[in-house]
Amino acid sequence: MKGKTSKGSAKIARKVPAKRSAAKPRLLAGGNPQIPKGEGDAPVQAYIAAMPGWKRDVGRSLDALISRTVPSVHKAVKWNSPLYGMEGQGWFLGIHTFTNYVKVAFFRGASLRPVPPGESKQPDTRYLNIHESDELDETQFAAWVKQASQLPGERM
Repeated sequence: MKGKTSKGSAKIARKVPAKRSAAKPRLLAGGNPQIPKGEGDAPVQAYIAAMPGWKRDVGRSLDALISRTVPSVHKAVKWNSPLYGMEGQGWFLGIHTFTNYVKVAFFRGASLRPVPPGESKQPDTRYLNIHESDELDETQFAAWVKQASQLPGERM
């Protein structure tokens, strides 16, 4: 029997799974990526990479604009949403993915000029909803980001 293998051992060898790549994040209701909480750029980039379809491009654009406008911005993912803030001062902006749009929350948006268009149940918070066919006014968005970064942030 030297040099021969039984049929049983050959079957076992074939059943050993190949090395798997990292699993894609699960998409929650509305296509919002489920990303583990984490501080820094890496979890935010993981969230953006997991955003479905056209929303991924919106996420990349928003992140780049925010980073360019506020180079010292602090990033994190909490509650399945990227947050942007100033170290030690709290969060000034959050992003969340919905079925038909990407929602940008300015936590002190009622203090921005002009005030972002979307109202909130929270008196200080204002929203900007970005739909697939919308063209983002980058100059206005950057102005809101700059203003928001200079206001006291939310502690979450």
